[in-house]
Amino acid sequence: MKDGVNTPALVIFILFFAAVTVMGFLAARWRKADNALHLDEWGLGGRSFGTWITWFLLGGDLYTAYTFVAVPAVLYGAGAAGFFAVPYTIIAYPLVFMFLPRLWSVSHRHGYVTPADFVRGRYGSKGLSLAVALTGILATMPYIALQLVGIQAVLDVLGVGGGNSSNWFVKDLPLFLAFAVLAAYTYSSGLRAPALIAFVKDTLIYLVIIVAAIYIPMRLGGYGHIFDAAGQKFATVNPATGKPLGSLISGPQAQWGYATLALGSAMALFMYPHSVTGVLASKSRDTVRRNTAILPAYSLMLGFLALLGFMAIAAGVGKGVTGFNAQLAVPQLFEDMFPDWFTGVAFAAIGIGALVPAAIMSIAAANLFTRNVYKDFIKPDATPAQETRVSKLVSLVVKVGALIFVLGMDKQFAINLQLLGGIWILQTFVSIVGGLFTRWFHRWALLAGWAVGMVYGTWKAYGIAAPTTKHFGGSSAEIPVVGQIGYIGLTAFVLNLVVAVVLTLVLRAAKAPEGADETTKADYTAEAGEPGVAEEKPLVAPAG
Repeated sequence: MKDGVNTPALVIFILFFAAVTVMGFLAARWRKADNALHLDEWGLGGRSFGTWITWFLLGGDLYTAYTFVAVPAVLYGAGAAGFFAVPYTIIAYPLVFMFLPRLWSVSHRHGYVTPADFVRGRYGSKGLSLAVALTGILATMPYIALQLVGIQAVLDVLGVGGGNSSNWFVKDLPLFLAFAVLAAYTYSSGLRAPALIAFVKDTLIYLVIIVAAIYIPMRLGGYGHIFDAAGQKFATVNPATGKPLGSLISGPQAQWGYATLALGSAMALFMYPHSVTGVLASKSRDTVRRNTAILPAYSLMLGFLALLGFMAIAAGVGKGVTGFNAQLAVPQLFEDMFPDWFTGVAFAAIGIGALVPAAIMSIAAANLFTRNVYKDFIKPDATPAQETRVSKLVSLVVKVGALIFVLGMDKQFAINLQLLGGIWILQTFVSIVGGLFTRWFHRWALLAGWAVGMVYGTWKAYGIAAPTTKHFGGSSAEIPVVGQIGYIGLTAFVLNLVVAVVLTLVLRAAKAPEGADETTKADYTAEAGEPGVAEEKPLVAPAG
């Protein structure tokens, strides 16, 4: 572990950051919009991204900086439990292959910008749409904040942030500057900025992971030694609990928790509004289908990334340091094992890996507010230009809120809230995915099911204690009836679905009024170029 500022790494980090900043501002001239003051252009990039742009955009969106910090951190601290991230991303893509093309078609046919737009149009219910929108915003906010946690981990190890100064302004100045620049080019260029920067981010990430998976084991004596070191650590008994620190293989008592967490996370992945934003920016149904087929390549990378947690153990990262922050395990591993110049490249990959998803998340949250709160309830006659201006301003507010959130609160609290965000966003699954295949559910039943799932999930998570907190200390609890420990989000989802089914039967029997469905069967299979569906736009090279 090096003392002071790692100057060579910092210089490389700043150079990459400056390069993507320039790209962010130039993105406004890339695929230049016919009408920049329209949410289709600012918030969805003109709905014109092809297969490769969408692949990089979704990869940059779903595999965030926090993923690159947190997944190895879980393996570093607890072992096999952290590998749930690998099967859940594998499960997700066959699942979303079934419904994302349908969401693309109906959204392009009717000009839907958010998943809540679809819910309103499908069920004729602004109340249900508002519930979906607010859930999306609520679940996204801590997710944006956690991108800051990823950047802070890098700045801490570089020696220019975190605990390296007693002056709060000096300590957090790099973070302020990073997000000020992010806010500026997102405001200017909209979704085009993260789409263009995602090429750099994903290329750097793949480069760093490939080098790390080959070079670090060579220095540590091979993967056999790495797994032996991890096994020895996890076999050590924790004096406070009388149990081993972790395990290399999940035991029988952990299998329900592992399986339900993987399945629930897979179902929730494309319920997040930023995931939907990336999908709706695609230019055709085929683009969406192709991406669900090739995105699993990121899962292979994620598997190697997760192993960095075991490599950090074998390298002795944090050994003998009281209260070592596991979130710093990977950045510290890179600094200890790589030459300074390549450490800068690795840190740039993590830092840029925070900017891309943070930009998309802020745009998605702003679009939800604009379309499903501002337009539906405050100014129904808002013009497309007014919608775009409001969305731009709200995207700034969201970023500032995330910055204040992470600077003013304990980082562990932010992590726990993100876990809660996954529980919340899963409760929109019945309304969104169910609505893509059937109009059988009653809008009031869906709203009641959503409320039950939200209340149950929040209540159960609130009651979970952890060594550093009395509440929201995890996302797993005993499953009613089954009696095993499992993912709260999936249990809440099952309750949500049961309530929705039972109340739909009751309300249909009582002939309760149903909202008007503005969609038709043909809308769900519409292709690009058909009447009412935008034509594909020609590729235009970036200006400058």
